[in-house]
Amino acid sequence: MTEPALQFSDVDKIGRVASVDTGRVAVDVNNSVLLTRIAIGQLIAIRGVTEREYLIAMTERVTRSVREELPEQDDEAETNLILSTVPTDMLQGVLIGTFRTVDGAKANTFKRGADSFPQIDRECFVIEGSNLQRFMGILGAGFSEDERLKLGTFVADRSADAIASGDKFFQRHAAILGSTGSGKSWAVALILERAAKLKYPNIIVFDMHGEYAPLTDKGRGGFAERFRIAGPGDLENPADDVLFLPYWLLNRDEMLSMILDRSDQNAPNQASRFTLHVRDLKGKTLDAENKSVVKKTFTVDSPIPYDVKKLIGLLTADNTTKGVGKTGPVKGEWEDKLTRFISRLEAKLDDRRYGFMFAPPPVASKYDWLADQVLKLLKSGDGTGIKVVDFSEVPADVLPVVTGTFARLLYDVQFWMGAETRTPVTLLCDEAHLYLPVRDDADAVQRQALGTFERIAKEGRKYGFSLLVVSQRPSDVSRTILSQCNNFLALRLTNETDQSVIRRLMPDSLARLTSILPLLDTGEALLLGDAVLLPTRIKLDIPKVTPDSATRDFWKEWGSMKPDQNAITSAVECLRSQSRRR
Repeated sequence: MTEPALQFSDVDKIGRVASVDTGRVAVDVNNSVLLTRIAIGQLIAIRGVTEREYLIAMTERVTRSVREELPEQDDEAETNLILSTVPTDMLQGVLIGTFRTVDGAKANTFKRGADSFPQIDRECFVIEGSNLQRFMGILGAGFSEDERLKLGTFVADRSADAIASGDKFFQRHAAILGSTGSGKSWAVALILERAAKLKYPNIIVFDMHGEYAPLTDKGRGGFAERFRIAGPGDLENPADDVLFLPYWLLNRDEMLSMILDRSDQNAPNQASRFTLHVRDLKGKTLDAENKSVVKKTFTVDSPIPYDVKKLIGLLTADNTTKGVGKTGPVKGEWEDKLTRFISRLEAKLDDRRYGFMFAPPPVASKYDWLADQVLKLLKSGDGTGIKVVDFSEVPADVLPVVTGTFARLLYDVQFWMGAETRTPVTLLCDEAHLYLPVRDDADAVQRQALGTFERIAKEGRKYGFSLLVVSQRPSDVSRTILSQCNNFLALRLTNETDQSVIRRLMPDSLARLTSILPLLDTGEALLLGDAVLLPTRIKLDIPKVTPDSATRDFWKEWGSMKPDQNAITSAVECLRSQSRRR
């Protein structure tokens, strides 16, 4: 017969239950020596309604108060009694689960939530030493071997592995949040490294600064494929890993958010003519490709190639064509109403920073090009499951539209795929605050991206499409998106505003756990959510291949490293050419 994981003696007894509410328990401590070893986050076992059951609580407050009272009177002692001070020790914990030594045919089981509430005067024990090791060991034992995601070890017991459910971690959206230098990028690299060991993983990383490039270096043990959004230096001879997002992939609202000035009195006319001409041009493409079936149901938002120069020609004709009156030419219906709109569109076409969108290679105008590109991003197997997409050369003002279009395209493909052939996909959104801001702070361009990602956050789970949001400023990230995340890996957060965001996302009973966030060491995290049985503090494992995000040793390097004059000169030329490749 399996021995109980929790075996207590009198030396483990901390006290008795003094009061209970729906989520918390107060313990009257009678072992003052043991109290000195209690820390915030310590696990307490409370005897349940049977000998086989313990309610598990996590310590959130320890207090000692002093009162004065008369000593016990001794008839033989002096009658002048002096008041003595007596300490009163109390401990408060939040109920988190139920442990049973026997549960039907199973032994040593733990489940979240309490089936019953502690009874007054029940004995309470501290879980430490061998009891703690055995208890931590069973937390991950309930997960099947093919869903175990090892993230590190428990801070409370470094010999026990911190195991999460990989299924629940990804399928219900997750967030990795922490201040700069807290170990956030290493946490991302660790999770990607674990996923890469699976046969057919499918994770697409939005890399805003190019810091995950080492993960794609097969010579250094890399396991991912790397792609880059085309920069100005890639327009003439693009490499195989360069991605273009042609303008015709954008839907009507995304395109107009970049080139339409809503304050212009002619904005409705400009949007109307744009919509009409784009729909006609896409229809002509379908005619040329003999896609009569598609033409019956396509819309202006359908991703169908068209020639943007022909669009400018049609808009220019509208803008210059005069009307015919009774006595001769008169001002045309659209004359001079599209001038600013055309100028803004031409400015985008002439700006090489937007070449990835408005100057794609000729092959990107082919009807079959889109399927090949999507296949490149969604395929998996033979080391192609983890894809790192470098967005570092995308202009900041258009970054939301680019990320939003990219995400929408992949999600739409997943949406229209048959349920029986659909395989799960996760978008890892690094530096999410750059393109997923709080809606009240978003401009017209950012709102387009927000709409896409918020839709994924609300509906994606049904279609096997999830988000892993990564940010150093959770207070700047869309509340809608964060509220849909059911798992959190919270590293050190020193800003009170950011801490309050995490606190609001937690159940009331666990909110106080966030008070340790500013005290976490580098690489330590608070793991909460559906993917783990016990909200706990863990020490993350170090990934084998680390991202290029290490904090520089300013003082040491100032004392030993001389600035490279040639490198500075070369950087100036890169700035002028808007390309890192020279």
